[in-house]
Amino acid sequence: MTTTINHWINGSDYGVKPTSTGEIFNPATGAVTANVAFATPEVLDEAVKAAQQAAKGWAQTSLTKRVQTLFAFREILNARKEELAAVITAEHGKVLSDALGEVTRGLEVVEFACGLPHL
Repeated sequence: MTTTINHWINGSDYGVKPTSTGEIFNPATGAVTANVAFATPEVLDEAVKAAQQAAKGWAQTSLTKRVQTLFAFREILNARKEELAAVITAEHGKVLSDALGEVTRGLEVVEFACGLPHL
């Protein structure tokens, strides 16, 4: 039995059994590694509502707190970069060194965003 990856909305698993799913394949082996839930229009509406609410809160967040949040995100990415690269390798068929390079480029984008207030 494979895992079904459900929607993550408003900080938690959406919790509604999906009506439709698709298979995720490991491109190197062709094996099904998981299923992913496809969104209905109703699920999409819930995600948009949650994002709109989050944007309101983020707009009220001080610049200092925003930068602290981005730095914390950067630290999480950096601490888990090998794990992220392994996921990219399994889901996209990239060699590990290419996947690590991709994660590193992503980290550089986050670092740039952390420095935007100083530009």
